[in-house]
Parts: sequence; structure tokens; C-alpha cells
Amino acid sequence: MVQEILIKDDGTFPGNHLPALLYKSALDIPLLFPAIHVSQLFKKHGWSNSWDAGIFTYHHYHSITHEVLGIYSGQATIQLGGDKGPKLLLEKGDVLVIPAGVAHKNLDEEDAVGVVGAYPDDRDYDMNYGKPGERPKTDKNIAALPVPENDPVMGAGGELTKRWTKI
Repeated sequence: MVQEILIKDDGTFPGNHLPALLYKSALDIPLLFPAIHVSQLFKKHGWSNSWDAGIFTYHHYHSITHEVLGIYSGQATIQLGGDKGPKLLLEKGDVLVIPAGVAHKNLDEEDAVGVVGAYPDDRDYDMNYGKPGERPKTDKNIAALPVPENDPVMGAGGELTKRWTKI
């Protein structure tokens, strides 16, 4: 089951008309080399430029790409959309797709979770923090982004391709 979480502009963080997508227990995590397994799954579906780390403990967002997070160990509570945004418990096996413009922050320790992050079409990423002067440039970047062709977990015809449409 995939949960949709819509995060709108709060005046500081842009949010997005596309919902964040939470896939609970979507990954079958192997005992050996779990990060490589998750990275290869994402890459198979066109989500690459991956990294293996924790999740930052401060609000940040990307304006030039969407992001997928695959949790291969541990658990942490993540907040989306700024200080008043919803809190999600991410656990081993979960996947969170975060649309460009949606701020995210780990409310636990940065390394409480092992995470592989990746981006559609090998895109690079930028870092934005909700500081004065970031917008309207980040808003223009977000509006210009295409919807990814493939779901990072299921590929063509997956939940993302059904639920994300460009308005």
C-alpha cells in the first residue's frame, strides 16, 4: 500500500502539487550488502546518482530534482514541510518519494537509519533551507521539472506513474 502526503507551500518552503509517496515495507532487504541492493533496484528503474548515509536533522529541500529514500536499516521519524508538517515513521524496508520543493528533516539522530537516496534520470541535486532569497528561483526550478517516467520501486506502470501527473 502506498500513502499519499500532500505538502503545500507554507510561505517558507515551496511544497509541491505532487504528493510525497510512502511505500511501507516495500523493500526486501538482504542480509548482505543491503545498500547496494537498494541502489541497484532504484538504478534499474532510472533513479540513480545515489548515496548511502543517514537523513539530515535540519529542514532542507531540493528544487532541481525529486528524491527517493530507501530505508535499509533502523528507523527514524521524518518531518515533511517544515515545523508544522506531518511526521512519518520510516522503518527498514520503507521507501519515501519526496517531490521537489518538499522540505524534509530527521527528528531523530542522523544515523538512526541507513538510507539510500537517488534521483530520477541521474539528476544532480541542490540544497535549499527555506532562507530568504532562495525563492522565486527555486519555485521556477520546481515548476520546470518533468514527472519521472518510472516509479523507483516498481518501474513503468508503478504507483508513482499512476499518482503523479503534471498540472
